[in-house]
Amino acid sequence: MIRRTFLATTAAIALSTTAFAGGHSMDIVDTAVGAGTFNTLVAAVQAAGLEETLRGEGPFTVFAPTDEAFAALPEGTVETLLMEENLDQLVAILTYHVVPGAVMSGDLSDGMMATTVQGGEIEIGTTDGVTVNGANVIAADIEASNGVIHVIDAVILPTM
Repeated sequence: MIRRTFLATTAAIALSTTAFAGGHSMDIVDTAVGAGTFNTLVAAVQAAGLEETLRGEGPFTVFAPTDEAFAALPEGTVETLLMEENLDQLVAILTYHVVPGAVMSGDLSDGMMATTVQGGEIEIGTTDGVTVNGANVIAADIEASNGVIHVIDAVILPTM
């Protein structure tokens, strides 16, 4: 529990400092790059051709898995998803982490369902902390110029 709290605090400080450096907010991609804990997510977004979309007007809500969350996937999963022949699957997984609009933590309720850009639904839990399909939200409401980021501790997978 202490480790999770420390990680959440560190991520929140890193993201908020980066997002508002220089007195202006950066877009979702720049905020994630600046945090330094989303290298795998950013690489996947770029490989999937979604970078320009996530730099677009939005607003978007991104449930962003950390590098540690990607590392917890079975060995070889990330490498396999980054292969050109698996582009459709990678896009589906990444867009499953994005909800149209800016959804702040105060807008969430237990059992709430949200439709993702991928088309599937995710379930929000608010008992014992906030969860998204069982992944814990470890930092919330990181504002960017085109939406909001909620940091999660696991990669969530759509039913395929």
